[in-house]
Amino acid sequence: MRAVCTLVLLVVSLQCMAKDVMDMQARSELVDEILAQRFEQVLPSLMQRTNIDMWVIMSREYNEDPVIKTMLPSTWLSARRHTMLVIFNPGEGKPLERLAVARYAVADLFEKAWDKEAQPNQWEALADVIEARDPKRIAVNVSDAFALADGMSSTENSKFIAALSPKFKDRVVSGEKLAIAWLETRSKLEMQHYPSLTQIGHQLIATAFSNEVVTPGITTTDDVIWWLRDQSKALGLENWFHPSVSIQRADNEKFDQIKAFSKRAGENIIQPGDLIHVDFGITYLRLNTDQQQHAYVLKPDETAPPKSIIEAFAAGNRLQDILTNNFKVGRTGNEILKMSREQAIEEGLTPAIYTHPLGFHGHAAGPTIGMWDAQEGVPVQGDYPMYPNTVYSIELNAATYIPEWDKDIRIMLEEDAFFDGEKVEYLDGRQKVLHLISSPEQ
Repeated sequence: MRAVCTLVLLVVSLQCMAKDVMDMQARSELVDEILAQRFEQVLPSLMQRTNIDMWVIMSREYNEDPVIKTMLPSTWLSARRHTMLVIFNPGEGKPLERLAVARYAVADLFEKAWDKEAQPNQWEALADVIEARDPKRIAVNVSDAFALADGMSSTENSKFIAALSPKFKDRVVSGEKLAIAWLETRSKLEMQHYPSLTQIGHQLIATAFSNEVVTPGITTTDDVIWWLRDQSKALGLENWFHPSVSIQRADNEKFDQIKAFSKRAGENIIQPGDLIHVDFGITYLRLNTDQQQHAYVLKPDETAPPKSIIEAFAAGNRLQDILTNNFKVGRTGNEILKMSREQAIEEGLTPAIYTHPLGFHGHAAGPTIGMWDAQEGVPVQGDYPMYPNTVYSIELNAATYIPEWDKDIRIMLEEDAFFDGEKVEYLDGRQKVLHLISSPEQ
């Protein structure tokens, strides 16, 4: 009887979440609407900010530049043949010119600018487009430090330079800053929908960390992991990484950074008294979540977690506040990391901060604010400054000694938040209390 009731609850829960997920056609229409708004309202100011008047982006089919994948219409699942896109800012407040030097127009986003029958050589056609517009700075996606801004292949780069006349060869520059700006900056329409994605993630975690899914003494961490994978797929969502579920408990095992961040948890039976942790992310509308939360499994004689664990969780929340209070436009990731760690240590916390941008990618473009194995700062990526209208995965942990267990535990939290240039706002709130799972005897 209990199994039947649990199944009914799961079905109802899934149906409620499914109401928030659009069908594929509605998603497609919204993705294209968002993309059009980004080209019209976001990109012009970014090109002006980075002093770029022409951006050339290209990819051969199935070898897509990470940037070009964010510029294709929803019905294009990859580049076609050799897709060359040219974005030109004519200045004087005029709209951007968006051209496809390709066999096909790219929906109504990029106007077809190559007639193969009149000009059989695609590279020469591209050179003609550039010559006619006489840009001062031509950006291409090459970057030594930022992978997401390094999408032009070496073959394409060499052929592109060879196709240009001598005066334009000297005008080619790295589009690193423009590529990062495009990827990290969120539009108004995106931010109307991003919170719903994080809410779905929270709902899935809350169900996974409940007696609907977990029966202490029977359910394993792998059971919870695959439940999350199955429910994501059932909702029509993708996971951009395989979830992990781990356990901290009253035993002799100490927290190990390498195991926590480089090895996925294996099968482990969840028991009363366990503190369990999940790392989970989904993809929807070309956007991503990255969330970590905790649950406590009540012992038969408990109605709440031990006070020491509650206090440890509060320390994790305090570390979040310290970090987000230090967000400021123009401040680099390394500066934010240093300030936040120093303040946390002064307050008696034991912090580890490894926060990253979030958006088109899970580990997205923008300032790196620490890594779990680089708490002194990250060269280059950590020196990138913070800009407004950007989203971050506020990822960190705080270590606290638990007398009952005679060891330190780590409260590992990760919540998604928007920085508007003045303040940080969590997209769907954040976990402030532990999820509770009852034992069978309760």
